[in-house]
Amino acid sequence: MFTGIVMETGEVMAPPPALRLRAPQTAAGAAIGDSVAIEGCCLTVTEVEGDELAFHAIPETLRLTMLGDLAEGHRVNLEPALRVGDAMAGHWVQGHVEGVGTVAAVEPDGEAVTLTVRAPAEVLRTTILKGSICVSGVSLTVTAVDGESFSVSLIPHTKAVTTLGNLRPGARVNLEADVLGRYVERLLSAARLPA
Repeated sequence: MFTGIVMETGEVMAPPPALRLRAPQTAAGAAIGDSVAIEGCCLTVTEVEGDELAFHAIPETLRLTMLGDLAEGHRVNLEPALRVGDAMAGHWVQGHVEGVGTVAAVEPDGEAVTLTVRAPAEVLRTTILKGSICVSGVSLTVTAVDGESFSVSLIPHTKAVTTLGNLRPGARVNLEADVLGRYVERLLSAARLPA
């Protein structure tokens, strides 16, 4: 389980499927078998060597996420899994990417930036105004939503400490809607099924 609060941006040293990242802060506290959210996708640490971490991204992961787009030198958002006693600063994030969205617009709004993302129907179905959504591993508040897209506002701090500040129209991002919304949707749809 994660919170969507990025702890570090790592550098891709080798792209998937044998993904290797340079991430000194994350590597310092990591052990083989630990879970780390990479751009919002939960992967298992397979090797720790100095300030580098290795992961194996299986074909299913590469089909369902944008991790296959990564190349050497790319920066990625990282968050180690929650530990007992850690602050719950964002929202509950599972690291289970539901879909890949495409950045439709990046518009300045004073010191902030409004990011609009075209998203798959399965993500939009449980996305609500002022609700939470995880974009490339970052917990954000939804500022607008319609049948094709949603928008979020990036404060200067978020732009500075995550990869979101470098996004441009056409970029692909991993998406995970709020898990609470997904449970509510499932329970309501089950209640409508004939007995």
